Amino acid sequence: MFNTVQEFFNVLPLAIIGAGIVISLLIEMYSKKSEMLLPWFSVLLFLAAGLHSLYYVGDVSIVLQNMIATGGNVNVFYTIFTFGAAIVCLLSIDYIKKYRTYFGEYYIILQSSVLGMMLMAAAKDIFVIFLGLELMSVSFYILAGMNRKKLNANEASLKYFLLGAFATGFIVYGIALIYGSAQTTSIDFITSNFADLTKNLLFVAGILLFLIGFSFKIAAFPFHMWVPDVYEGSPTTVAALFSTGGKAAAFSAILATLFALFNGPNGNLFTPYLAVISVLSMFYGSIVAIAQTNIKRMLAYSSISHAGYLAIGLAAGNHDAVAGIIFYLAAYTFMNLGAFGIVSLLEGKDETNLNINSYAGLGNRKPLLAALLSVLMFALAGIPPFAGFFGKYYIFIAAIKADLTWLAILGVISSVISVYFYLRIVVLMYFKTSENDFVIESSNSTMLAIIFSVLVIILLGVFPGTLIDLITKFI
Repeated sequence: MFNTVQEFFNVLPLAIIGAGIVISLLIEMYSKKSEMLLPWFSVLLFLAAGLHSLYYVGDVSIVLQNMIATGGNVNVFYTIFTFGAAIVCLLSIDYIKKYRTYFGEYYIILQSSVLGMMLMAAAKDIFVIFLGLELMSVSFYILAGMNRKKLNANEASLKYFLLGAFATGFIVYGIALIYGSAQTTSIDFITSNFADLTKNLLFVAGILLFLIGFSFKIAAFPFHMWVPDVYEGSPTTVAALFSTGGKAAAFSAILATLFALFNGPNGNLFTPYLAVISVLSMFYGSIVAIAQTNIKRMLAYSSISHAGYLAIGLAAGNHDAVAGIIFYLAAYTFMNLGAFGIVSLLEGKDETNLNINSYAGLGNRKPLLAALLSVLMFALAGIPPFAGFFGKYYIFIAAIKADLTWLAILGVISSVISVYFYLRIVVLMYFKTSENDFVIESSNSTMLAIIFSVLVIILLGVFPGTLIDLITKFI
């Protein structure tokens, strides 16, 4: 009896979100004030799950017949997903009113996508990863086209669905080959018998197909083709979720399934593949971002380059890399949420003010907003003392320890290139005069979300060791 209670307590974050989805459905069906209640209920729901995960991070166990892991870095991922989703809810409150696109299912689908992310991070069985992936992906396809009156939103949703389904095909085929050669889908069994399993060509092919499928999900080159159009066409707050929670969930699944495999005697088996997509993603994202005039497309290409930096950690395949990847994902989540939050605030009706030149003179008109955006751009560029710098630092150090110094050097060069398009925004805000004086609507909930994101980035930059020590304790 005690064990059953303890198991339930350990999976409480999942239970909180699951129960929240049911309650949200009832609020939407029976309350006339659902439009006002649901966003704040969602925020409280995510914060409750996130704070529980953070408080009980030390309760490490494997529950539900060895299908779900709890505690440790699983809870760190839970905190990233739930806090990130809470920020997306705050950003969405006034953004939805701006476009008059309130649909009751918006927050319910948002909650469902987070539940999928959490399942992916906690999985100890490949089928649980697939279950979480599909729950998250189907929710994302709907969210991309939530602004259904806009043609490019419908286009974004369809493109995301078609290419996402294509990527899922790779993953399913990979799982089939892994199961066929290993006779099980248990991640622990596959990990402990990895050396023997790699002698089977079908198993290696299965792992490679699995990696290729997830390369789509993390938006790595050359599987990135959906990213710019989907980010541009989707509602800005939804694009913020895709670029942060979706990417973090995909990396959590790769770490859960494959990272232990990279530590064995055959640890370098997939390093060539990971190193190549890392280099291509970093340079392609950084170089093409320079040519963008739409800020959402610029952030989309920036997202591809960040996937490349994170892939350096996967290629390094050591304990330092795991810590670096999780730290980087935490920092990147809040950096990108803050940036997309400011874009959503400045964005006018009918998707106006999305051109980078719209930000000219913002330093004089809205000093606080310009200062916050400057901090976010510095952090994304990897300039100290912000969290983005330490995220890259830990991953580059892991690469050097894995004798991949050349990869770390290429990462530094790519970072230097990316400084140009991030600082271009800062130069426009403070050193150019505005040609188009548009009205900037105020939003307390959006400002709260942006300020919280910036504070997290500063705190992670000033005290990076706090999070890194927590992560390394459970590797």
